[in-house]
Amino acid sequence: MSSGDEFVDVHLSDSSSSDDSDLDKLLKDDEMEATMLLLSFKELEDRAKLLNRRRGSVMGRNHIQRNRLLGHEQLMDDYFVEVHTYPPHLFHRRYRIWRSLFIKIVKACEANSNYFKQCRNAASDMGFSPFQNISAAMRVIAYGIPADYTDEYLQIGEDTTLESVHMFSRLIIKLFGPTYLQAPNEDDTKILMEINEKRGWQGMLGSVDCMHWTWKNYPKAWHGQYCGKSKDATIVLEAVAS
Repeated sequence: MSSGDEFVDVHLSDSSSSDDSDLDKLLKDDEMEATMLLLSFKELEDRAKLLNRRRGSVMGRNHIQRNRLLGHEQLMDDYFVEVHTYPPHLFHRRYRIWRSLFIKIVKACEANSNYFKQCRNAASDMGFSPFQNISAAMRVIAYGIPADYTDEYLQIGEDTTLESVHMFSRLIIKLFGPTYLQAPNEDDTKILMEINEKRGWQGMLGSVDCMHWTWKNYPKAWHGQYCGKSKDATIVLEAVAS
């Protein structure tokens, strides 16, 4: 999310009315993305119930000494300090949400769960920051990548990442579910109609469409599973507007 609705201080100019309209737009965008994000968390939570619980370290696995502080500093320098490396649009592409909403979520999780508060362990080593834990969880959720894929960048192991995903999903649904996971009221419906009208679809509240898309580089072993009436493997492309 770009700079907008968030828990940290935001400095806005008082001299231009266009700034207010831009802020209103960002707030609406954040609300829409928060709703879609919660739906994804709910689906992930339902799927997690079907999986076996992980039970700590695996016998014979070598311990890896990770530099947690380095991972935190690198993450903050890239995205969250005042002069960061990557611009907002790259943050949105990589996290699938705007930075302002991400920071709001981090602050809410840190305030309502001891798991996401940074503290020292029994060996007096500083633990992971909430930005590290939630970044790892968000990337797994956004891309469906393996849990150890973020290890090299965020310095977080597989077990910790899986635990973060589980804790993060439950906490997000608990904190934001009553607000965003509900049927739209009259005001929500009006906002949705206005947004779709600006896109050129006047009078549309929601729409879904599906089509088969030819899968060129499919794994040969999966060919039969993705073939229908045609001989080529296809996947279903689903477009949703709401």
